[in-house]
Amino acid sequence: MAPKRIVFTALFAALTAACGFISIPVPGTPLPIVLQNIMVVLDGLLLGPVFGAVSVVIFILAGIIGLPVFSGGTAGIARIMGPTGGFIIGYAISALVAGLISGRPAVGKKTSVLRLSIASVCGFAVMYIPGVIHFMHSLDKTFHETLALCVTPYLPGDIIKIIISVLICIPLRKTVATFVFQEEVTE
Repeated sequence: MAPKRIVFTALFAALTAACGFISIPVPGTPLPIVLQNIMVVLDGLLLGPVFGAVSVVIFILAGIIGLPVFSGGTAGIARIMGPTGGFIIGYAISALVAGLISGRPAVGKKTSVLRLSIASVCGFAVMYIPGVIHFMHSLDKTFHETLALCVTPYLPGDIIKIIISVLICIPLRKTVATFVFQEEVTE
């Protein structure tokens, strides 16, 4: 693996962690509004499925071992086991799916706005699946109660984040392709 790819994978893990410090509590639910979910989608859109997912796994492992990278500067395995832990696990799936749909950036290859939009929508959608299942199980809530607490209040913000993620990655995919994924010329 090229050193630039390692550096960018670690950088995106750090950016995901930094986004956790922007955490707005929502009354009546343990889930805050965070920027980490947009960052994990961007991990997949900008680094592709493998490096995007690896960057999120690095972020998750950092939190598990005690680094304060989860929302609000929290950490530990208890966060994964708690009611919001399914969303954290869903982050890795989200980056993978967004990356699989958008594809890895490549020099000279333009990805359509439609494809990036679909990748972003799917990335956001799949992070809810393990989150909702784990939340229901850990707090013994019904599916409808869980939707009311964990999904419905966040949809307007997630729609805005989807639009922003596409707008951000349109110019950045070319840059990432050039600096991270351009094949090195051998002499």
